[in-house]
Amino acid sequence: MSLVMNVLMVVIMLVFGLAAILCVIRIVLGPSILDRTVASDVLLTEVMCVLGAEMAINGHMRNIPVMLIIAAVAVFGSISVARYVARRDNTTS
Repeated sequence: MSLVMNVLMVVIMLVFGLAAILCVIRIVLGPSILDRTVASDVLLTEVMCVLGAEMAINGHMRNIPVMLIIAAVAVFGSISVARYVARRDNTTS
């Protein structure tokens, strides 16, 4: 790889790392369950982006099953939390 590509890779890794740290902070400190759910969805999406970028850079497709499992976990988790919050809101009003 060229020097420009190496510098670009380092910058991209730093941005993804910073985003992951901020998501983990929001998951830990989030005042509500919805904040934590959104942060976990963003973190899982970020992991999928990193895996996709790694596949594109190295020219393979071995991570596709992992990405599908991550996507399914994210969707089912979001649906479960949304149903829990909706049910909780209906009982309090």
